[in-house]
Amino acid sequence: MTDMLERKSINDWQGQSIGPGESRDVKLAISESYSGMTVRIPLHIRRAKSDGPVVFVTAALHGDEINGTGTIRQLIKDKEFQLIKGSVILIPVLNLLAFDRHSRYLPDRRDLNRCFPGSASGSLAARMANTVFQEIVSRCDYGIDLHTAAVRRTNYPNVRADLSSNPIRHLAEAFGSELILNGKGPHGAFRREACAAGCPSIIMEGGEVWKVEPRIVESAARGVRNVLRALGMLAGEVEKPNYQVLIEKTKWVRAERGGFLQFHVSPGDIVNAGQPLATNTNLLGHERSILYAPFESVVVGMTTLPAVSPGEPVCHLGKLPEGTRAEDLRRLRSEESGLEEKVVEDLASNVLVVEQPGVVEQPG
Repeated sequence: MTDMLERKSINDWQGQSIGPGESRDVKLAISESYSGMTVRIPLHIRRAKSDGPVVFVTAALHGDEINGTGTIRQLIKDKEFQLIKGSVILIPVLNLLAFDRHSRYLPDRRDLNRCFPGSASGSLAARMANTVFQEIVSRCDYGIDLHTAAVRRTNYPNVRADLSSNPIRHLAEAFGSELILNGKGPHGAFRREACAAGCPSIIMEGGEVWKVEPRIVESAARGVRNVLRALGMLAGEVEKPNYQVLIEKTKWVRAERGGFLQFHVSPGDIVNAGQPLATNTNLLGHERSILYAPFESVVVGMTTLPAVSPGEPVCHLGKLPEGTRAEDLRRLRSEESGLEEKVVEDLASNVLVVEQPGVVEQPG
């Protein structure tokens, strides 16, 4: 478990004073380039006149995941984003060295999101992680980290959080996503180690790499505002969808054979057990095999690349909890006609969905 951090004040940022009611752009020295130049990440710090919680909102921890970057830029420019108490630290690009390379990874091929809380004398990634912890996490009471799917995949918006902790659960439910995936996250992950250090944190996953997708940005911005409202930092009511599903089990359905996929579902679809997910064909379109849903579930994410080899992941399914029926969730979503339905429509445009073959009975 990560040791609790020594708390630093939001009033002082490396010698710069940021008083109540002030907003300021600052830069944090995070590393050095190969040429020896100091690499600084830009941050926006916004304080209300009244004291309250301090919340970080970060994006591009993986340098190619920039939907969150678009979200934070939008929040910074929003004149109605006015805090009534507390402070926020908004960081559009946390991993600038990877961002400049349009890459998930640092120049040394390490994943920064497996290197927290870091070390002042370790690798490049460990030193960067240590700086983030000492200069950002140490000043915060809560955190929100914005992500997308990995390359050649897309995710329907979902929150991931350790629901065994009541403060973290409160953040996750307040964010307002339909889907909440329960889990601590991998060892060395930013949000897991921030939570262990006493800063309850969640992540939001949505959309694809290398894009700023309007509906994903809208969903993420709504979620950030919702969390701040739930903490009493922002005026207004928390906006929630017609339902929220807490998912305990997920499964990647993988290709059994090589070939070219015809998709029958899109991200966010709610599917029945035995429902076809994709048909694998040869290059002339002749059927080789069909992949079916093993249980009632929601399509959390999926590949956007139809060409597959055996064992490659195709659909990431979140199993619906006991007593939750797929048809009920489909009805609730259809009654909503809100942001969630628009997100489904937008993400469906990234894959070609064709007519499904029949449902099959699943054993057991």
